[in-house]
Amino acid sequence: MKPAPFEYLAPDSLSAVVEIMSENGDDAKLLAGGQSLIPAMNFRLVQPMLLIDLNKVSELDYVISNENGELRIGAMTRQRRLETDPTIARQAPLIAETMPHVAHPQIRNRGTIGGSLVHADPAAELPVIMVALDGRLLVRSNSGERWISSSSCFQGIFTTDIKPEEVLIEVAIPPMAPRTGWSFVEFARRKGDYALIGVAAVITLDNSGHCIHARLVYLNAGDTPIVAQQAAAVLINEKLSPALYREAAEVADAAIEPTANIHASVPYLRHLSRVLTVRALDQAATRAMQKIQ
Repeated sequence: MKPAPFEYLAPDSLSAVVEIMSENGDDAKLLAGGQSLIPAMNFRLVQPMLLIDLNKVSELDYVISNENGELRIGAMTRQRRLETDPTIARQAPLIAETMPHVAHPQIRNRGTIGGSLVHADPAAELPVIMVALDGRLLVRSNSGERWISSSSCFQGIFTTDIKPEEVLIEVAIPPMAPRTGWSFVEFARRKGDYALIGVAAVITLDNSGHCIHARLVYLNAGDTPIVAQQAAAVLINEKLSPALYREAAEVADAAIEPTANIHASVPYLRHLSRVLTVRALDQAATRAMQKIQ
């Protein structure tokens, strides 16, 4: 397992990266943590003519909170930092809580938030979390910068709305509304394996305990993160209860499209989805209720 021949560049500035990408486009690949790209190159599933190493571009590694409470995370921020950074834990706890589900610590020490999002694996956790939190992605090219909503970014298996000449530089997470609870649950046969299926839930309540916002996003249940809008609508303006969680789980079943594999049949995956949905909604609602004064 050896990659096809390629040229290698390691620029130390974002401006240099953007310039190189503008000149090479489809012929180049960006190397972040390398946890997905390098294996694909070794199997010759991907054969770039030019590999651009981002690991010297320190300006892409940061976690900050702006004056509006929006969380800004540089594309080269390691997944391990997402797991341990106090600013992320405070402002986007769903991210911190989800990260231990991602592979193993050795992988998270190298893998980056940007690499996972650009790779767009439907079995990956970070794309699902970005959609659940209504995040945005900032990309740059010689033509300028543009924001991409997470809900429109992921367009298919390993496919995004990011153009070949564009570089992902940052993700932005809006501030969490008051009385918001969250949860992420998944099922994997072994610790660190890809999950058979998973779900992220975000719930916001009003002061009386009625649901005013709900979002359910599924992992490995289709070619992209699957948003179960009709299932979330079941909860709106309601006092939440286990019966409602079960109803939402049944409605969500129509939104997902799991694929049978050597580990599980479609009926089993749908059963898992219903069970995990109830668990996620219960935990998210409990956390939201704890914030009502």
